Amino acid sequence: MSKIRRMRGFLTTSSGVSPLVVRSVGTACAAVLALAPPAVASAPAVAGGGRAGEAVAGSTRSLPLVPLGRERVLGAAPEQGLRRTGLARFALVGVVWDDAGSELRGRVRVRTRSALTGEWTGWQDVETHTAGHGADPGTAERAARGVRGATAPLWVGPSDGVDVRVRADGPDGDGPARNVRGALPPGLRLELVDPGEDTGGPGRAGTAGEAGEAPAVGVAAGEPPSTELDTEAAIAASGANADIAAFGTTEIPELDGPATVAELTKLQGPVRGKPYIGPRPKIVTRRGWGADESLRERGFVYTKRIKAAFVHHTASGNKYTCAQAPSVIRGIYRYHVKSMGWRDIGYNFLVDKCGTLYEGRAGGVAKAVLGAHTLGFNTDSMGVAVLGTYGTTRPPGAAVTAVARLAAWKLGLYGADPRAKTSLTSGGGDLYPKGKNVRLNVLSGHRDGVATECPGRLLYAKLGTARADAARYQGR
Repeated sequence: MSKIRRMRGFLTTSSGVSPLVVRSVGTACAAVLALAPPAVASAPAVAGGGRAGEAVAGSTRSLPLVPLGRERVLGAAPEQGLRRTGLARFALVGVVWDDAGSELRGRVRVRTRSALTGEWTGWQDVETHTAGHGADPGTAERAARGVRGATAPLWVGPSDGVDVRVRADGPDGDGPARNVRGALPPGLRLELVDPGEDTGGPGRAGTAGEAGEAPAVGVAAGEPPSTELDTEAAIAASGANADIAAFGTTEIPELDGPATVAELTKLQGPVRGKPYIGPRPKIVTRRGWGADESLRERGFVYTKRIKAAFVHHTASGNKYTCAQAPSVIRGIYRYHVKSMGWRDIGYNFLVDKCGTLYEGRAGGVAKAVLGAHTLGFNTDSMGVAVLGTYGTTRPPGAAVTAVARLAAWKLGLYGADPRAKTSLTSGGGDLYPKGKNVRLNVLSGHRDGVATECPGRLLYAKLGTARADAARYQGR
């Protein structure tokens, strides 16, 4: 009972709690009291041990980069890197540095050795222009100790060796940065992330031909697993969805149109006029993709409402299968929290290439959870990220459809038309100063608010289709 009291406390004391949240607190606590013990006792077993929706704990290894010989050559750009073999397994990599306000103006290239075949991959570029992601300036999350600058994470699959090269732009390089041109930011470190071994659950339902694949990663030493429902953090994360789903569920089921309208009435009371809301799509919960709730900060932070949705790509590469998507998400989650110092994963929702939707930042999928996805515009918005890199790769139709379905439902909860425009107040960024009122599409790309290529040229080109489809799903 003490865990339930504490959960009620931090559900109701978080700043900026919306009316929708307040109405659901009693329901969430009641659901925990009624369902928590049976959920722990009766969660179905899955192949490989454990309960559905759980994952073997992962780990993060941080290695300092060292100067390479080339930087000693007169006039050459500084270069750092390292090469290691015989490492514990990892599946996602990234480079971080000390100052979150500095940008790495240069090129990061990496190759890895497969833990399954022993073969080295070719060199891959890691996306370095990520300054437009993160919490808004002046917020507690942005100012927290341990927040670091970082590249995008890159999914490399199960690996045991790495070779990385980081080289700064020369004196004639371009792009904004607080560090000196031609120099690398201090404190460069390579992050090797093992997201843990997937043990099953709905989030692993892959496409045809994926059933026989080897697990995404192996069991590795790290923090003890904390996905069981008897932990306070896991109780809170699951309880935050108790207004629309059974406590402890790994998957929030889809609803048809009439059932969605009935749920809207239950959440908000009688709706005046015709309710423009799309049918609720299926969403894999944090428990479904195996989130280790011990990693994130406790409590949830909410904004007042959702006026806009920003579409992102994760820039983590496209070399993943749909069966591996939960592992990719666990890797990004761990990278955002352990490597970059954020309070939780930055995105509110994620979508894989097969169109499966996943709950991102904890706090409740129907609620206005404050994310860390679009620098300066996190307030009164949500962020949805498509797993992959879509600058030169066409996004799968299933992923674009999933974005439209999510937008139709979530924006519909707050009365927003995905074809319309809305006004957001900038919290400060590289395109708009703090306090400026900016007119944006209700369904925008990340680049609309920040100087970035995200969500990639080809995904951005599909947003018109997503807007039209989302409006149609809402019955407009």
